Amino acid sequence: MTRDLDKSKQSGRSSGVDAFLRKVASTPTIVPTGSKGRLVFAMDATASREPTWDHACHIQAEMFTEASGLGGLEIQLAFFRGFGEFRAVPWHSRSQDLVGEMTGVTCLGGHTQIEKVLKHAIAETKRKKINALVYVGDCMEERVDDLCQLAGELGMLGVPAFVFQEGREPVAMRAFEQIARLTNGAYCSFDANSAQTLRDLLKAVAAFAAGGRKALQDFSRKTGGDVKLIARQLR
Repeated sequence: MTRDLDKSKQSGRSSGVDAFLRKVASTPTIVPTGSKGRLVFAMDATASREPTWDHACHIQAEMFTEASGLGGLEIQLAFFRGFGEFRAVPWHSRSQDLVGEMTGVTCLGGHTQIEKVLKHAIAETKRKKINALVYVGDCMEERVDDLCQLAGELGMLGVPAFVFQEGREPVAMRAFEQIARLTNGAYCSFDANSAQTLRDLLKAVAAFAAGGRKALQDFSRKTGGDVKLIARQLR
């Protein structure tokens, strides 16, 4: 009975990963010839994430390192915390610079500011096209209709949001799924036991932002595991 339950859990988890990767693979992206892909990486740095912050930062830093090896990708780190604090650092193409910026961020109690993340992504892509928004957070304390309005605008601008939820808080889950749907992006949850899956999915999104489906397919062949599912979906 226990073995069957474990299999059921694994099956559900694989199904969720498969759906996420299928959505990434089917999302259109256009990187102009001679231009670098651009990705905004936004984080919730409020106190609720503090217990797992160091571990999550390590995983996200690995994404930056992988992205630098892909070539042609610029990443901007953004985060919110405390009483109305929202910051976006300059664009970087070197993983060392991004990791340095991230390790300097600490958690501070406060409410979520996802609205500012979406408004920032909209403003950035109006200045110069961005290819994707990645958001990592665990909860949502804002008006979901306001967030959906902004997500729809971001989707009209052709910027998919790839939303990673730490845990499965139900209110946030529903909001994050809608944000992903309205931007033609994808949603996936993770926990302390799915570090490898999160690592691979973040790298897959970085590959997508850098070079579209071709880069994603090449990356899936190299990485294998969950990401290798993409290769079959693209054929």
